[in-house]
Amino acid sequence: MIVCRRVPDYDSPALQSAVEEIFGAWEGAKALGASARVLLKPNLLAKHAPEKGVTTHPAVVRAVMEALCARGVLPQNITVADSPGGVYNETLMRSVYRVSGLEAVCRETGAQLYTACRSRAKKADGELVREFTLIEPVHEADVVIDLPKLKTHVMTGMTCAVKNLFGTVPGLQKAEFHMRFPDKERFGGMLVDLCETVRPALVIADGVLAMEGDGPAGGTPRNLGVVLGGNDPYEIDLAVCRMMNLEPSRVPYLAAAQRRGLCAEHLDASALRGDADAAAPVPDFKLPESYTSIDFSTRAPRAVRWLVPGVEKFIAPRPVIERGRCIGCGKCAEICPQHTIALKNGRAHIDPSACIRCFCCHEMCPVKAIAVRRFGLFKL
Repeated sequence: MIVCRRVPDYDSPALQSAVEEIFGAWEGAKALGASARVLLKPNLLAKHAPEKGVTTHPAVVRAVMEALCARGVLPQNITVADSPGGVYNETLMRSVYRVSGLEAVCRETGAQLYTACRSRAKKADGELVREFTLIEPVHEADVVIDLPKLKTHVMTGMTCAVKNLFGTVPGLQKAEFHMRFPDKERFGGMLVDLCETVRPALVIADGVLAMEGDGPAGGTPRNLGVVLGGNDPYEIDLAVCRMMNLEPSRVPYLAAAQRRGLCAEHLDASALRGDADAAAPVPDFKLPESYTSIDFSTRAPRAVRWLVPGVEKFIAPRPVIERGRCIGCGKCAEICPQHTIALKNGRAHIDPSACIRCFCCHEMCPVKAIAVRRFGLFKL
């Protein structure tokens, strides 16, 4: 079951009401109390202010904290933690927490802001991964609450409940997973292994100010005015696909979950509770440039479709540096798992021959200087 509520803006009383309704429908809320240790896992990605639509809004995090405290959880037992892209250290995390607004929320509520940046291994019973290194608060929490942002994503089509858990992997170790699983299908399978390992008890998705286009950071903020909540991360993501008019099987991790019997093919609309129309398809929602409804295999003449496997890698969407915008900060080179990016004469340069199209560089660029380009013949 998914609770879906209209929330016009972050100052609206409807936000707290929506979060309260989600908690009321969650069976796990009955087990909360003074001794419960709760981890809140927002989507931070990088140093972005709340109005950019990139990160989980602090008002949502505050509303969840208030709902927890109303059920007896002590503020000092609530921890906010994430590992955004790039290096993972205290200096960077304090900066990200401050700009995202979460530092102020924790200071005002008494909740803990995790900055120690320690991690350790956790066994996984996955198909692809048998052990994950995860940030310390995941190991110590009794309850993990996933607080994703509703956004598009140039690599996976969309990002919400399942993809947000990638932030439990510390720092540049995320780049290592991109190297181990460079194709979308296996990368999606890894994310399912991770989701089943962390297994959040509750998901509350921030779709008040969402993102469309070339997300998760380079897209356009869009006010959808919705908050979604439930205990099944795959079901939440199916609802998001429905809103985006995105076929779930085109999202690599949902396709992997479907193959394993963990996820339905489509959302059962009868599972929606609250403002069911809030999760209705948005007719003009813009998907990433990399997620066109027509690909090379469907556009190519039948006589040459046997060439698709060998040709597709050359015409698939890829990141391209817009040199006029590049400021030479080096963040793209730092995050690139294949080390295909170098700074030359104060500007970033990508070696396309080694690029695995993970779009990590696109995610982390602070000035949107990395575009997603497709072979012109196949643009809509």
